[in-house]
Amino acid sequence: MLQSLFKEEYFPILIFLSVAVLLSAIILFASFLLAVQNPDTEKLSAYECGFDPYEDARHTFDVRFYLVAILFIIFDIEAMFLFPWTVSLDQIGSLGFWSMVDFILELGVGFIYAWKIGALEWE
Repeated sequence: MLQSLFKEEYFPILIFLSVAVLLSAIILFASFLLAVQNPDTEKLSAYECGFDPYEDARHTFDVRFYLVAILFIIFDIEAMFLFPWTVSLDQIGSLGFWSMVDFILELGVGFIYAWKIGALEWE
């Protein structure tokens, strides 16, 4: 089975994954060896959510955090669809090209709409 794997087209992917896992392990191990482990109260405090995490669990949470997260996910996933399109642009033909142009225009209209209603404003 290993012999057929070397002859297949999946061998470069296996090499890529092996190098990625090895490099990740080396970087993770080196960061534990070289980094200064000196946490203090300021480093352990909340910095993203805006309130102290040691309060009551039923503390009200601002809905704007959820709105920003949902908008980020939506635009991030839509942008992810652009990568296969750019790779196969020479093979999809005119219909595929104009379909993707339509998709980009709709994405732009959605972004302008979110901007106009103030979903991207933080007050």
